[in-house]
Amino acid sequence: MNQQLAFYKGSTDVAAGLDGTSPERSPISRVKKDLGDVLKSKNLAFLFGSGCSSAWSGGKEVGIPTMGPMAKALFSPIDGESAISESQRQQAKEILGLDLTEERFVSNLEALMEVLFGFRFALSSSSKSEFQEGLRLVEDLIRSIAEHVRMSCTNGAFSTTGEGTPDTTVVDTYQSFYRKLIQRDRTLPRPWVFTTNYDLFNETAMDRLGIPYINGFQGSVERRFNPAVFRQTIAEELDLAGRRWSSVDSLVYFAKLHGSVSWESRPSGLFPVIETHPELLKTESLLIYPTPAKQNASFASPYSDMFREFQTRVVREQSALITAGYSFSDEHVNNIIFQALTIPTFRLIAFVDPSANEGIARLRRLNDPRIWIIGTQEPQAEWKAHYFNNIVDDLMPAEAPDEAQTAIENILENLVRHDLSDPNRKES
Repeated sequence: MNQQLAFYKGSTDVAAGLDGTSPERSPISRVKKDLGDVLKSKNLAFLFGSGCSSAWSGGKEVGIPTMGPMAKALFSPIDGESAISESQRQQAKEILGLDLTEERFVSNLEALMEVLFGFRFALSSSSKSEFQEGLRLVEDLIRSIAEHVRMSCTNGAFSTTGEGTPDTTVVDTYQSFYRKLIQRDRTLPRPWVFTTNYDLFNETAMDRLGIPYINGFQGSVERRFNPAVFRQTIAEELDLAGRRWSSVDSLVYFAKLHGSVSWESRPSGLFPVIETHPELLKTESLLIYPTPAKQNASFASPYSDMFREFQTRVVREQSALITAGYSFSDEHVNNIIFQALTIPTFRLIAFVDPSANEGIARLRRLNDPRIWIIGTQEPQAEWKAHYFNNIVDDLMPAEAPDEAQTAIENILENLVRHDLSDPNRKES
């Protein structure tokens, strides 16, 4: 298989100077080596977008569609009906002056949700009775989209509730990722994984591997969100009398920036957000949004707390953020990343098509060697470096390289090379 990739450090394509005449001079080996160094960063974080949970096998989607296809499916009839009916589309045009068939909505679910949240914020703030019909319509549209997102994230070839054997392609890739991640040096702070996805692939993968993770929820019968949990750790007992302790080796901090199909809003109790099984939730109380609404919900818990953690982690000294499946189309997330670039020791490693969109072009125009962009630009390529399964299987090292061992190997290699080139060398 032809494995082509571009590896930009600033404006320089490092891969272009590698001819592949030996394993050491192949672009994949170079990415793997440099990525191994990044994995040893003191403060390491990952950001997963919708592309990580999408996968195709046998010509069909076996994961969860990305935002574009998910938006198109919103208006596509299934069993004779679509998530948003023709009647709702007509009402939106007449009452709100909103044409749901515009390309920006049909191809971008985030854009549609942002507009609807804006309408809801404005209409719910008005006391005029004539606006109530519009408010009811907006609420119905938001509910329909939330249900569509919930169904997309829980029903599919991967679902364990459907007929037949569930497809494990996506969850297997996540499991492979976490197997490699927990090989990180135990003396370093525990890594963070952030995601804009609402699915449960990350949680399922960690549960199946027995990896403990902290996601901001606590409790057993009712797991409620409490941001103070992010300040805690899970320690293994060493010598409590001597106040010696250490976080368990495989611990991961995990935060979902845009909500989850397992989050439910309940007004009772000190902490009103509960984590439970998706099948037990009502659509009306689901906390899933394709974008952190720029209106009244944008800075409400738990979204504000999740974004605060994201911002706090990436602006620390000696931080590295690795993105995968993320297209840099969310300005709220992008702003935090650009703020982090003001920290001299911060590094951004983005697995993405280098020519994907304006957001990527903006990063490349900065010509900053701390920004690495790794991906395959050829649209028809069979293997693409920025696809999550290829990142995990082919580019992510099983463990970070040992500096001492690498130094020893280099010395031995130089000694052998010098010995072979010595004209006075005698055969034994």
